[in-house]
Amino acid sequence: MQIRVKCSCGENCPEWAMVELQGMVEVQPQFKDRLQNLKIGLLCRPSSPETYTFTVGYHELTGTKLPLKKPLLVLNKVEDAGEEGSSGRVELEVIGIIRHRILFKTRPKALISKAQPTAKERATLASSK
Repeated sequence: MQIRVKCSCGENCPEWAMVELQGMVEVQPQFKDRLQNLKIGLLCRPSSPETYTFTVGYHELTGTKLPLKKPLLVLNKVEDAGEEGSSGRVELEVIGIIRHRILFKTRPKALISKAQPTAKERATLASSK
C-alpha cells in the first residue's frame, strides 16, 4: 500500500513543540470521558527564550527548551472513499513540524500562598493599631 505525504502549508509549516514531563499526569474521574481539548495547565516563557514554566493546579514546573536530534512531522490522516466499500487511497497531510522539546525534569514547586490570619489574629492586629 502506498501512503502519500503532502504539505499544503507551503514552505513554512507551523512550528510545534513537544512537552516532556517526568512522572504521570492523572485526570480526575469526572474528566475521563472528555479528554479532547482538556486544559491541564498554563505554559509560559517568563524570562528567557530557553526557560519555560508550566503551572498545573497549585504546582509549578520549570523546564528548558532543547533541540531534537531529528525533527518530527505532525500528520493528519486523510482517507479517500473508495468505490463500493473498497479501501480507498490514504494520504498523510503535514500540519506541523516539531524541532524542539520542552523538558521539565525537576520536581514541581508548590504554589501555596501565605496563610490567611485567623479571626483571633485579625482582632489582635486591629486592636494594636
